[in-house]
Amino acid sequence: MAIHPISYTNFANKRFLRIKNYAFASKDAVVALVARELPKAAISLPTAFVAQGEGYTPVAVLGVQPGKNLFVRSDGLWVGGYIPAPFRGFPFLLGNAEDGRQVLCIDDRDGSVSESEGEAFFGEDQQPTKAVKDILNFLTQVAANRLATNEIMAQLQKHKLIVPWQIKVQNADKPGFEITGLYRIDEQALNKLSARAIRELQQSGALQLAYCHLLSMQHLPLLGKLAQAHQQAEQMAALPKTETGELDMSFLADDTTISFEDL
Repeated sequence: MAIHPISYTNFANKRFLRIKNYAFASKDAVVALVARELPKAAISLPTAFVAQGEGYTPVAVLGVQPGKNLFVRSDGLWVGGYIPAPFRGFPFLLGNAEDGRQVLCIDDRDGSVSESEGEAFFGEDQQPTKAVKDILNFLTQVAANRLATNEIMAQLQKHKLIVPWQIKVQNADKPGFEITGLYRIDEQALNKLSARAIRELQQSGALQLAYCHLLSMQHLPLLGKLAQAHQQAEQMAALPKTETGELDMSFLADDTTISFEDL
């Protein structure tokens, strides 16, 4: 991975390319979310929590096995209804300078930086272009909301509403297995809270986050459907093809593969 801080000295005459697909995220089975995006994410993605230090952070659950994002097709196309903020910001991200300031950086591992194509980093006035300013503003808002998200998660933890979530995955062709390391909201414990505790959660924004998560749990079966679709796509890709890329059906002439004798 090649991550570079963006400065006029190094990027004055260079340009950047917007991402065309999400192949870079194809191995991310989970991705961190911030509270501000939970209402939109919960409409189309299953969400959970993962332990981080002594606390927890909300995540979108994108796969059932490590290293496999089921929402990214083999051609890099995103198939979900919502794209998490870290993916929308790519190839840009915030880094920490030696003096503690946050600086805008770019990850050029996929050839995002160009000498002649794409959008300029800086204008003739040697100032960042509007496109770069908009990206910086977006990432800054996400970073600020992450701090707020940490406070919200602390409220849920304070009221002991976060519990381990053991998810069993059944497979017709292979032995089933469990997804571990995820946490969920204890709905029964939430319903037993006092009016005072509920008010405290509501005022902090934690109640909304909890209900967004509970709503998103209905999308968990979608992962099974996507896993099946990926498996079918891989099987199709393994079929022989002609030089033009079309499926080569000549193998059907081999009567040792398919028999029509009983028709």
